[in-house]
Amino acid sequence: MEYEQCRCLESQNAILYTLLSRDQRESCSPLQQRCLCQKRRTVCLQMPQVTCQAALDVLVKTVSFVKNLPSFQLLPWEDQLLLLDGCWAPLFLLGLVQEMVTFEVIETPAPSMLKRILLDGKCKRQELQRAQPTLASVQRLQCSLNEFWNLDLSPKEYAYLKGAMLFNPDAPGLKASAYIESLQREAQRALQEVLVVFHPEDKGRFARVLLIASTLKSIPPSLITDLFFQPVIGNTDILKLLTEMLVMK
Repeated sequence: MEYEQCRCLESQNAILYTLLSRDQRESCSPLQQRCLCQKRRTVCLQMPQVTCQAALDVLVKTVSFVKNLPSFQLLPWEDQLLLLDGCWAPLFLLGLVQEMVTFEVIETPAPSMLKRILLDGKCKRQELQRAQPTLASVQRLQCSLNEFWNLDLSPKEYAYLKGAMLFNPDAPGLKASAYIESLQREAQRALQEVLVVFHPEDKGRFARVLLIASTLKSIPPSLITDLFFQPVIGNTDILKLLTEMLVMK
C-alpha cells in the first residue's frame, strides 16, 4: 500500500482550505497544523474481538510463566517489577508466535475535511491523544513474528529463550544484577545445549535465534498496547495490570 501524495499545498488558496486551516490552528495540536491530509496510514485490527481475546490469553500465560519461575520468585520485589516492565513486550510477542496467533489489519480512515467543518472545526482531543498504529509499524511487527515462525522452535527452546530474555542484568535500578546475570547465562547455556541436541547440523542456530529475538525487543511496547489491548482495556495502565496479575494467586 503506497502513501498518497499530500495535496494540502494544491488548495492553499481555496476558501474551504482557508476556513478549515484557521479552525484547525485554533483547536488542534502543532503536529496537525502542518498538514490537513492523511500523511501516514493508520490501521486497526480487522477482527478485534477475536484477536484481542487471543492476545489477552497470551498475556495471562506470559505472566504465569514468569511468576512460576522459582528463581524469579527469589528476587527482590522491586527487581521483579523492573524485569517485568522491561521484558513483558518481547515475552508477549514470543507467546504470540508460540500460540500461533495471527492477525490482519484494516486501514482507519481519517475524518474528512468536510466532516471537520460540519463539526465547527473542533478536534476531538481524546481521539487526537489516542495513539493509532501505523501500517508501517504493524508490517514491521508481522515481519519479526514471521521470522520466528520460520525458526520453528520447540517448547524447550521457547522456555529457555524466554528465560534468557527475562533475566536482563542491564535493566536500570536492579538490586540483584549479579545474580540476574548468572540466571541469564544459565538460560542461554541451556538454550544452546538444547539447540545442539535438536539441531546438531545447524551450528549457527544459537546466534540466529538470539539475533531474531533482539528484533522483538525493538518493537515499542506502546504499539503492542495500542494494537492488541486498547480496544478492550482502554487507557488502563498496562504495567499496573501486569503488576496485579503478578500478585494474583
